[in-house]
Amino acid sequence: MTDPAPRGLAFVGCFTTERRRARGRGIDIYRTGRDLGDWTHLGRVENLTNPSFLVTDPARAILYTVQGDGEAASAFALEPDGTLRGLGSAATGGTNSVHQALDPGGRFLIVANYASGSVALMPVRADGGLEPACQVLPLPGEPGPHRTEQACAHPHHVVLSPDGRHVIVPDKGLDRVFVLKLAGERLAIASETAMRPGAGPRHIAFHPHEPLAFLVNELDSSVATCRWDADAGALTPLHLVSTLPPDFFGASTAAAIAVTPDGRFVYASNRGQDGIARFRADPAGRLEPAGWTSSGGRDPRFMVLAPDGGHLLVANEQGDCLGAFAIDPESGDLTRTGSRPSLSPCTIAFL
Repeated sequence: MTDPAPRGLAFVGCFTTERRRARGRGIDIYRTGRDLGDWTHLGRVENLTNPSFLVTDPARAILYTVQGDGEAASAFALEPDGTLRGLGSAATGGTNSVHQALDPGGRFLIVANYASGSVALMPVRADGGLEPACQVLPLPGEPGPHRTEQACAHPHHVVLSPDGRHVIVPDKGLDRVFVLKLAGERLAIASETAMRPGAGPRHIAFHPHEPLAFLVNELDSSVATCRWDADAGALTPLHLVSTLPPDFFGASTAAAIAVTPDGRFVYASNRGQDGIARFRADPAGRLEPAGWTSSGGRDPRFMVLAPDGGHLLVANEQGDCLGAFAIDPESGDLTRTGSRPSLSPCTIAFL
């Protein structure tokens, strides 16, 4: 009988190419502790091109990555000794695949192809490996007003709705959020929601127990609260707030968003201002700014709640470090508890 693969691991994907001004070497594997000071480096998967986002399949102990600026997604099986065994790569049907998610049944990997403006459906084999995309769905619409960042459709995130029946795709290029329906082996557009021209929708996170979602807009550095209608598969914008301090006048773009397990606090990261904005959320989803905390490095591209729900982990891509912050359960304030060197980190996943 094969020993079960270990759990309590963190995987950090790092940009690797000169085009990304990167210094990273692939995917780093850590045994996790309470904060970054307790993490133990177990190894690394090298010879990868920009493993820009990572997702895990806990049921099968599989890790998936896409290639920033590339055209493929890869799968790895977690071995009993904590190493990753490659299961091969497959074509995503597009370029610069930036984010992915597994469908609820684990049958497909759904991939956002940023540069080519499409969403791909990739079959998952019984062993967790990937087959080439069986469908590539172009996202239609008029580009936004930003001449360089919105030349065409740019889907940037793939998130399942809480009931798993819909796929939410913020599109930075079209100032739209698409809601897709997976029926059988095909994706179809169920609805789309317009944001302000030039907003640049990037990432979205659902409230843990209310029919609400929080959308971070990259280009105008804002967070929009949206009402979620699960039956219709539709989002309705309700409220908008800036992620930047009122006395900040420099260049900055928003990147990541996270919501605490109780739904009381929302966090957004700013690249340029290099801080984490925190908001208090009332029961209706209206966000009240509650302050800004330094991310501890340059360009906090990604952040995620630790498995304990009480810590926020931040990947400072150009600052070459990971930061850990304890979340005060009453105020939502962030207190830095640890930092770890990491070259060009851009994503973190747990298993």
